[in-house]
Amino acid sequence: MSKKIRVGILFGGRSAEHEVSLLSAKSIVEAIDKNKYEPVLIGINKSGEWFLHEDMNNCLANSDNAKLIQIHEAKEREKVTVVPRKIGSPLVSLSGHALDRPLDVVFPVLHGTYGEDGTIQGLLKLANIPFVGSGVLASAVGMDKDIMKRLLRDAGIPTAKFITLHSHSYQSVTFEELEAVLGLPFFVKPANLGSSVGISKVKSKQEFTEKVEFAFQFDHKVLIEEFISGREIECSVLGNDAPIASLPGEVIPQHEFYSYEAKYLDDNGALFEIPAKLNEQEIHNIQALSIKAFQVLCCEGMARVDVFLQKDGRIVMNELNTIPGFTKISMYPKLWAVSGLPYSNLIDQLIELALERFQKEQNLKTHITLLGEKLVATYL
Repeated sequence: MSKKIRVGILFGGRSAEHEVSLLSAKSIVEAIDKNKYEPVLIGINKSGEWFLHEDMNNCLANSDNAKLIQIHEAKEREKVTVVPRKIGSPLVSLSGHALDRPLDVVFPVLHGTYGEDGTIQGLLKLANIPFVGSGVLASAVGMDKDIMKRLLRDAGIPTAKFITLHSHSYQSVTFEELEAVLGLPFFVKPANLGSSVGISKVKSKQEFTEKVEFAFQFDHKVLIEEFISGREIECSVLGNDAPIASLPGEVIPQHEFYSYEAKYLDDNGALFEIPAKLNEQEIHNIQALSIKAFQVLCCEGMARVDVFLQKDGRIVMNELNTIPGFTKISMYPKLWAVSGLPYSNLIDQLIELALERFQKEQNLKTHITLLGEKLVATYL
């Protein structure tokens, strides 16, 4: 009998989305096929320390309330670090003892900064271990709304108008100048964050300064973005070289917009139409544009694509999320479920895509040697 595939589920992290990450990890642990996979839980606390968790029940609380879930740091729990080593043993404890068997693949469920922005992806790549989701480039670009929107715009994908402010110089831009370009209301967003953390809707000059300074608490770069009137549609994309798109779903916020509170703290914060009530042409257009955006940003594995569908049928791209929420009620897995791919099978496909990409990368030649008067590419 072959051994189970050992999957390191990496969760928590230093991001403002720490609690959401734990909810996602809890759902994955519950749904993953235990006959095929052996999950190994590795939690990162808000200070950035890594812990090996053997007790899943104590590690991820039973409550579904994000406010009540936290990583417990018992003294006896073994701390973990990642170091570059030969293939097959990238994870070792700080005490110097390797895990009894190496991980075969890592599933990072780290939303936001220090997890979704290419930092963890780069670390895992250096450690030479397969991991689920996009690589360094797409993760970094997908996290930075400023860079992401520039690339999408340059690829001919319709996006909302925006102006980027920097913490060292934002006071040189006036409210009147922004209003003249973007109109009112407009949104203020930290450039590098997700789950609607730090986002505000500005309707007047009186609230402008307060909202901008609030956003700058989360990032050194802030987007001021045009308000787009339209239905909020989300589409899930899955794949590496030949990605496919799910049926789209619609988010109908019950708050003024789809805020962090509406997403995670208010059980009635939003209504969902899964799948969305769209005609065949609208579904096709949203799926095609979602796949195009996925490929423009060089994404792999998975991404949730968020768009606005306007009354005249035009689609305006909002953003891509390269590690979307993975709770049982999150749109990414629910859209795949309604498209015919159940949650457990979705996890299975994502792991297979990670292993497939890793094997493809291992076939690349990584070393050049001089053979006589000729340079020859070889494997290390």
